[in-house]
Amino acid sequence: MANPTVLVETPSAHEKEKEREKGNGRGSDFSELSRRITDAGLLRRRPLYYTVRFGAVALALTGVVAAFVVLGDSWSQLAVAVASAVVFGQLGLAAHDLAHRQVFSRRRPSEAGGLLVANLLLGMSYGWWMNKHTRHHANPNHEEKDPDVSPDILVWSRRQASRATGLPRFIGKHQAALFFPLLTLEGLNLSFSSFKALRSPSMKRPVLEGTLLVAHFVLYFGGLFTVLSPGRALAFVAVHQGLFGIYLGSVFAPNHKGMPMIEEGTRLDFLRRQVLTSRNVRGGAFIDAFMGGLNYQIEHHLFPSMPTPALARAQVITERYCAELGVPYHQTGLLASHREALRHMRSVGEPLRDAR
Repeated sequence: MANPTVLVETPSAHEKEKEREKGNGRGSDFSELSRRITDAGLLRRRPLYYTVRFGAVALALTGVVAAFVVLGDSWSQLAVAVASAVVFGQLGLAAHDLAHRQVFSRRRPSEAGGLLVANLLLGMSYGWWMNKHTRHHANPNHEEKDPDVSPDILVWSRRQASRATGLPRFIGKHQAALFFPLLTLEGLNLSFSSFKALRSPSMKRPVLEGTLLVAHFVLYFGGLFTVLSPGRALAFVAVHQGLFGIYLGSVFAPNHKGMPMIEEGTRLDFLRRQVLTSRNVRGGAFIDAFMGGLNYQIEHHLFPSMPTPALARAQVITERYCAELGVPYHQTGLLASHREALRHMRSVGEPLRDAR
């Protein structure tokens, strides 16, 4: 299993990919794109950007905690729960950028920041998520190798639907309609999976990560049940965690869901494997902030360590280059991206509905 502290698609991995392609006598289409991106200076660190962005998120987190304390035992706390869901979503995006070494070039500060943001502030294991996300980046939308499209509850291809049993078979029949309701559980699922992963041999620092996770939930539930009555505390958790899950799903689902799935044995070079399975989302400054730059999913998969503010310029270069090569490059609006994803989910679930 991959080392959870090293991303597969780092620049060194890109070099290995290019060498493999050269060894096959094909040259590397990616190497030319990489040269253009490097010449444009788009891989340089942006410390000022991340200082301002992370500072704003920290200020927002401080604000919701202060509002929670000031409001006391009141149903007005549900408004704080809504705001907290947005802040948690931004913390998740910050942890993502730290994990990809977009903020720091060195492993130690990246890992320290990731553990602080993911484990302590979010209640999600940094090591577990890194392992999972590394495998996703290496083989996006691969039926056998991408953990993000494994048929745990939902099915992502007709092949998976034909093999589905138990819960995936039951839910898969109506998974498009159930997708957003299921997302309300995603925040809790991330925490549950994190605790479960502490026993995995791939976890590098299980004691440290477990301690930080426990500290998160002691502070979280301790604060809620100290300030709020039990009913209001449970209502806060439901609103906060439910909207947090929907926020995460709204950011990550448009990136690959509904794009081509890769079956075992399919051979694609690095550039085509990343471009053909990814979707960009248009929308300007608001979408950039809402999705934390992940709306430039194609460029992010090609250059995972590229700082977020450079992705917009990289998008122009990448789209033009793909046009030169004749490689399909897909981008659409946010609502249209969700329609495409839901349409795909309904389509792949059709064999399960017909089998009734």
